[in-house]
Amino acid sequence: MPTKIRLQRHGRKGYAYYHIVIADSKAPRDGKFIERIGSYNPNTNPATIDLKFERALYWLTTGAQPTDTTRNILSAEGVLMKKHLLEGVKKGAFDAAEADKRFAAWKASKESNLVKTKEQLAADKQAAAKARLAAEVEVNKAKAAELAKKKAEAIAAAAEAEVVEEAPVEATATEEVAE
Repeated sequence: MPTKIRLQRHGRKGYAYYHIVIADSKAPRDGKFIERIGSYNPNTNPATIDLKFERALYWLTTGAQPTDTTRNILSAEGVLMKKHLLEGVKKGAFDAAEADKRFAAWKASKESNLVKTKEQLAADKQAAAKARLAAEVEVNKAKAAELAKKKAEAIAAAAEAEVVEEAPVEATATEEVAE
């Protein structure tokens, strides 16, 4: 029974998330599986991967073949790196302590890159929010200036109308006094 490490689709239309499963290669995509070893949610930024590391390593060493996408996921999580290092130990290239040290260094660099990425995304989001706020302030200033201009025109027009109404009244009053 050749086994595969593959994704099993869940979720709704347009918002899929996946279970990472071990299944017989002839079983349907969303059908029967042997073991669920994790989940993958591509909807978050960066994508969320929850993986049982030891079980994934076990299945890889027993001969399960990952699909292309799961190979990328396992590589990103370090399962393939750990398998590679364990094969080097098996061949006698270095000992297990050296393999653990190399894996820890790789994992630390990977996590620092992930932290940098998250910080950059947060900074970009904050900068975009500041830019939107500045644009909104400019729009509000323009609207306030336009409104002040309209109010000034309305006040000037009202004052002019009062002057026009008072002028004929004064003229008629002076005419009556002159008679």
